[in-house]
Amino acid sequence: MTHILAIDQGTTSTRAIVYDAAMQAVASAQEEFPQYFPDSGWVEHDPDDLWATTAATCRAAIEKSGGADIAAIGITNQRETTLVWDRATGKPIHNAIVWQDRRTSSMCKALKADGFEEVVTDRTGLLLDPYFSGTKLAWILDNVEGARARAEAGELVFGTVDTWLVWNLTGGKQHVTDATNAARTMLYDIRKGRWSRTICDRLNIPMSMLPKVRDCAADFGETRADLFGHPIPILGIAGDQQAATVGQACFEPGMLKSTYGTGCFALINTGDTPVRSQNRLLTTIAYQLDGKPTYALEGSIFIAGAVVQWLRDGLKIIREAKETQPLADVADPAQNVVLVPAFTGLGAPYWNAECRGAVFGLTRGSGPEELARAALESVGYQTRDLLAAMQADMGGASDAVLRVDGGMSASDYTMQFLSDIIDARVDRPKVLETTALGAAWLAGSRAGIYPDMDGFAATWALERSFEPSMSSEDRDRKYAAWQRAVSATMSF
Repeated sequence: MTHILAIDQGTTSTRAIVYDAAMQAVASAQEEFPQYFPDSGWVEHDPDDLWATTAATCRAAIEKSGGADIAAIGITNQRETTLVWDRATGKPIHNAIVWQDRRTSSMCKALKADGFEEVVTDRTGLLLDPYFSGTKLAWILDNVEGARARAEAGELVFGTVDTWLVWNLTGGKQHVTDATNAARTMLYDIRKGRWSRTICDRLNIPMSMLPKVRDCAADFGETRADLFGHPIPILGIAGDQQAATVGQACFEPGMLKSTYGTGCFALINTGDTPVRSQNRLLTTIAYQLDGKPTYALEGSIFIAGAVVQWLRDGLKIIREAKETQPLADVADPAQNVVLVPAFTGLGAPYWNAECRGAVFGLTRGSGPEELARAALESVGYQTRDLLAAMQADMGGASDAVLRVDGGMSASDYTMQFLSDIIDARVDRPKVLETTALGAAWLAGSRAGIYPDMDGFAATWALERSFEPSMSSEDRDRKYAAWQRAVSATMSF
């Protein structure tokens, strides 16, 4: 058995990819699923959609591969998304509350007012924000009838999406997660490597609900025999951004990657030392192997590729994402339209859960072209915000090259603007889907099929570099306009 099956369960779709012994993708399948928005700033998924699309795409990818013998499965997933289900039946008690969801803003405000954020940051490396799983879990227990009593009686379990998938893949035999997903719950002490009783007690969360935490490459159980014809071991798990960090081979301190999917997430490897951010970035676990965590600083942008989905599904000015680049190319250069895509609040380094999106600089001549350009450029501006905060935390300017991946990184226009606005080289690898590749390598290395860390890093291959070509005057002028627009958005 020389093939690995990678499950990439994302925010808007689920994908399965079969990799061969040379770590080359030989077959894949993908399915989108519905998004639910029951109230302003609320985002939910049907847990059954997450599982059904996972099972279906896995079967389809294996079939497309010609029935390849699968040695192991690696899983990567949207992080922070929160599920609660019945321990006995496996039936969810509420829709999954998605990482983008802001319904617990008032809860976070109250905890901050009580001075609890320092406790959270000290133990978890995170900020007190609705983004993370902890307050979402507390909300479910507080708002689903009978949930708290059932949880205290040991009848309910909690999990992020990886935990939910493993539970279903193993027929309820395994209630587990990995260190990277645990680190995003706001319930896990990243230095001591265990769930924080202090935080769980404050949020009134029974610790019996929490899964066991393992390394990213570990034994997470075997699939039910009836799913794929025979049991397959699950040997790798990492949250999507950490899997992308692994897939980009950012194994040395100072290496930097940014993934452009639904959101945008930049991580810089800080080695075996957790760096406490002074600029409202997150301290997190990049990966954990052989019981040893490697840490990272992370900046999180909630809306990146999702702004293109908004152009398509909300404004209906495009039919496909690829139409944005030709529109942006012909936008009127005399117009300075700035879009702040704070549809579900602003992430790092602002962490404003209440503000919403805004557009500035509209004229009678503004149209789809200018909005498309503003949407793509918003990703570059937000990335610059993150990198400036990272440089400050790391002690000054860095000459590090930014490695990019994710669907939006395929846009030459967006990547060139990114290079221009951050005034640094941007390297795009031949393999853009580094998230799934990272999950595959974790499982494949554990299975003894793939090379070790150094061998894997040597396989990283460049597709194209983007060098900055914008004048410093234009760069400063455009970024200053962005900063004014963000300030005005938060003020409103």
